[in-house]
Amino acid sequence: MSKTETPRRVLFAGYAPVHFICFQPLYERLRRMRGIEIVLSGGREAVAEGNGKLTARQLYAPFRLPPDRIVELDRIRKQTFDLVFCAHVSGYFPKDEQERIQLFHGVSFRNMAVRRDVLVYDRLFLTGPYMRRLFTESQMLRNRDPKLVNIGFPKLDRLVNGELDRATILRRVGFSGRRPVILYAPTGQKDNSLEHTGEAVLERLRATGKYDILIKLHDHPRDRGTDWPTRLKPLLDKHTRLATGLDVVPYMYAADLLLTDASSVSSEFSLLDRPMVFLDVPQLLAAMSKKGVALDLDTWGRKGGLTVRWPDEAVEAIAWSLAHPRHASRLRRAMARDLFYNPGHATDAAVDWVLQRLRALDEA
Repeated sequence: MSKTETPRRVLFAGYAPVHFICFQPLYERLRRMRGIEIVLSGGREAVAEGNGKLTARQLYAPFRLPPDRIVELDRIRKQTFDLVFCAHVSGYFPKDEQERIQLFHGVSFRNMAVRRDVLVYDRLFLTGPYMRRLFTESQMLRNRDPKLVNIGFPKLDRLVNGELDRATILRRVGFSGRRPVILYAPTGQKDNSLEHTGEAVLERLRATGKYDILIKLHDHPRDRGTDWPTRLKPLLDKHTRLATGLDVVPYMYAADLLLTDASSVSSEFSLLDRPMVFLDVPQLLAAMSKKGVALDLDTWGRKGGLTVRWPDEAVEAIAWSLAHPRHASRLRRAMARDLFYNPGHATDAAVDWVLQRLRALDEA
């Protein structure tokens, strides 16, 4: 890429696996290109919100990446990079860089990333028109501000581009495919559905003997006081499994219905236009409103499915939704168009932007 002998340096840094998963499609493309050096860093430096210290090597260990690409935070803070990517708002930054790019690690009706803190970035890789409106209508940025870049969500490309095979995914988790598959994916915020009605719902769904249930726990929940994998172990059997992979995308692709609460996974699942059931979490939503975040239940919110409060309601809503899969279909499709630019091709858009920017740096 670079006309000089020195390669252009690109840094990604995060503190949770999902952050790298959002960058991973770009990483896989850029790492093969001449003239570009990719460095990965991050982790957690201190105990916060129940989470312990985590080195960069520990963070990236599940991904089996080349060790020479992984650099600890204390070292990158003494280095210079051309482009720096982060998927969490506060970010980790080196000594110096040409541009900081925010990838975002999801879009939900909680809109926790839409705040002034994110303006420390030079570019915002917007997931879709909805996110653009949030930044402009709140008067944080003008609509023509060059910070706003229409990219989409590279993490979700394979959800819709034909890359995944459902039968293979089901075989890996141990399901035959003869029963409808329910994916339960609660958010990681305090007062999520798992902390209230989730276990009872799982017990009742399991008792019906009608479904294969896949539980995808959040990879960095705010409250680490409960060991949920151990606590849920008595519920697990050949038709109720705990998802062990870090990336939720294959599990979404394999699911006939999504059961969630206030997670960004509901936005992502809209791309598949399949039924959703939301477990109501009034305490969580009240806490969000009190914090002053841009909570938005009016635009799309939980309109893509049915919202229930009680375990028996959840079981009934799931059965009804599977029997009427086209209910709210038109709304889900409109939701997906509004939430995501370039579905299936967001990585292409992101890589094109990176190459154009690096080319501009070469010519400067």
